Order: sequence, then C-alpha cells, then structure tokens
Amino acid sequence: MTGETNLAALLRHMTPHLHSETFVFCTLPPQATLNLTIQPRCTFQETEGTTLLVTRAEAIAHQWPYTYECRQITLKIHSSLEAVGFLAAITTALAAQGISVNPVSAYYHDHLFVPVDQAEGAIACLQALIAAQS
Repeated sequence: MTGETNLAALLRHMTPHLHSETFVFCTLPPQATLNLTIQPRCTFQETEGTTLLVTRAEAIAHQWPYTYECRQITLKIHSSLEAVGFLAAITTALAAQGISVNPVSAYYHDHLFVPVDQAEGAIACLQALIAAQS
C-alpha cells in the first residue's frame, strides 16, 4: 500500500484545497442505466439505488432531484487507505464547529464534501487543525 500512514504527518502536511463547483447527491433507481455523458465525482451502488455525486448543473440538466448542496475540499496529501485516525481527527474537528461532512477516500487523497455555506469555515477549521500540529 502506498501513501502516508503516520497520523501526525498527515495532519501536519495536508493542504486543503476548496474546489469552486457546487456538488449535490442524487439517487437513481437500481434498474436505471447511467448516462455516460455525465462525469460523476462518485458513484455508489446500494440495494435501493445508485447514489451519484454530481455537479448541481448536471443534476439540473438531467432533471434529477437532489439534496445536500456542497463544496469539495481535497486534502492534498497522498494518504494511505490504511491510515488510522486521519478522517476521524478531521471529522471530529469539523463536528466541533457544527459543520457536517461527507468524506470520500480515493486512492491518492481524501475528499470532504461540506455544505456550501460552511465551506470557508471548514477551510478555516482545517487550517487551525494543521497549525495545532506545529
């Protein structure tokens, strides 16, 4: 497994990057076929249906009902999928500020989806968490 596993190093060296797009969560029925003209940020198949994380513009263009308007924060550090406590420390810090978060771990980075109106506060919270590691 590649990527950083040391919790202190992860928290000290992460660089949060706030993306400009607004994302939303949609769900399609289990039998629906995915339109390959869209570029979902994430898909997840559940018994009840397929969850899509797409831009709000894509959801509107396809007339899909959506929920949870959010912004993406990418934690710019190559974190290992086996790292212990990284997302727990981050989500705990955000929760202490009353900020909901839907984290997604990918091969190279962790990504946080936070409410649009709390995105800047989430960045400030993460910067404070980084500063506390010094």
